[in-house]
Amino acid sequence: MPSGEDDLIARYFKPLATDPGALGLVDDAAVLAASRDDLVLTTDAIVEGVHYLPGDPPEAIARKALRVNLSDLAAKGATPAGFLLTLALRNVDAAFLAPFAAALGEDAAQFGCPLLGGDTVSTPGPVMISVTAFGRVPPGRMVRRNRLRPGDRIVVSGTIGDAALGLDLLQRANATIPDEHRAFLIGRYRVPQPRLKLAQAVRDHAGAAMDISDGLAGDLAKMCAASGVTATLDAAAVPLSDAGQAMLGAGATELIRLLGGGDDYELLCGVAQNRLDEFLVAARRSGVSVTVIGTAETGTRQPRWLDANAAEIPLQRLSFSHF
Repeated sequence: MPSGEDDLIARYFKPLATDPGALGLVDDAAVLAASRDDLVLTTDAIVEGVHYLPGDPPEAIARKALRVNLSDLAAKGATPAGFLLTLALRNVDAAFLAPFAAALGEDAAQFGCPLLGGDTVSTPGPVMISVTAFGRVPPGRMVRRNRLRPGDRIVVSGTIGDAALGLDLLQRANATIPDEHRAFLIGRYRVPQPRLKLAQAVRDHAGAAMDISDGLAGDLAKMCAASGVTATLDAAAVPLSDAGQAMLGAGATELIRLLGGGDDYELLCGVAQNRLDEFLVAARRSGVSVTVIGTAETGTRQPRWLDANAAEIPLQRLSFSHF
């Protein structure tokens, strides 16, 4: 007789497992077809009350769970190949699971990253959703974070700080923000935009890359430390959305909050000066905006952030940290 777990999987997730390697989710393992490419593996979990709020829509939670992993693949220059899903649930709630599974299936199809298998467990604590994603790159071509070199230009995709502002708006009322800005910023917090269209440009032209998950300033410091270099950044060059610029101009936030806030899921790249023009052209063709914000330098000090007057901006908190 099927168990409750079997019923849950059959009802909500078997319809998503359309890849032959998923084996219809009836086995204890899946098969990822071999190729000449290298496999890139990444895993991220999102936890209720930490990475999303209890009242967030199930559709947004599903999309975030998959997309934060796709963002890692994009930063490595990888093409998605599939993912495993682990759910720790307090109970089987159709009002949550039906829209969650539907949105997850839509994203899996949109990004070419099929569900291959996973696990479901019960928990008395907060809901936890863990995704392990697989990607492919040509042999030896995965872009690493520890290859930033002195003289490399530091480039970011998209706009910075939107998700942090979206979380702030969800956690506290702010009647001074226009409705369209509020909706945009909350959307940026709830539903990341993995820059997979930029993956080939990163693979072809960037020497180092990582995604920005814990905050631009902190993640840049991690890249510099891993590479044994430092950097000088122009804070005024950091790309802000219209909504972010409006909040900054109205005094509703500070630049330090934008530089150190998490959940951007944009790409941070180091590009050699002689490859920069090619990278910018490739990015433009991909339709993803990128901005040069600084330069890597010899040294081991913390990266310096300068304002429009070339005065250093002190950053007490570089990024989000779980511990």
